[in-house]
Amino acid sequence: MGGSEHKSLEVVKGLDLERYMGRWYEIASMPSRFQPKNGVNTRATYALNDDGTVHVLNETWVEGKRSSIEGSAYKVDPKSEDAKFKVKFFVPPFLPVIPVYGNYWVMLLDQDYQWVLVGEPSLTSLWVLSRQPQLDEEIYNRLLEKAQEQGYDVGRLRKTSQTGVPDETEAPKDKGFWWIKALVGK
Repeated sequence: MGGSEHKSLEVVKGLDLERYMGRWYEIASMPSRFQPKNGVNTRATYALNDDGTVHVLNETWVEGKRSSIEGSAYKVDPKSEDAKFKVKFFVPPFLPVIPVYGNYWVMLLDQDYQWVLVGEPSLTSLWVLSRQPQLDEEIYNRLLEKAQEQGYDVGRLRKTSQTGVPDETEAPKDKGFWWIKALVGK
């Protein structure tokens, strides 16, 4: 694979941000630097801000303790149809707080917004996210094939354990997500 291939990472066009909001469970990932390696029940919750940016909350549980990071995402080129975003995280350990930027390119998205494959042009990070804590194996394998076609080394992808989060860790502000759970409830 030549270095120039990365530029041609295919992305979704015409993403409906409002439909994309809400909670997504991490099914598998090539862990990024900002992610504890042994986290379980990892999930992301997206909420639309008034200014059109997206509030990002990533949560994971390491040895029973919740660990989270917040940031905001915005479209790289607001005029483009391409679903290419930048995510800016505020990394707590540093003082003053230093923002860290990452790419978030939506490569493949279910037409009903039930699962998504997210990557970035350097091919070092990859995420499979789903509205449910589990994803059909057939769909998962299809997403892996797509990533491989795009030049990813899918052997580095790790499945995330989703065992369910104890209720007391649910923040009251999550109440709004019940309708999503009701809609997709199996």
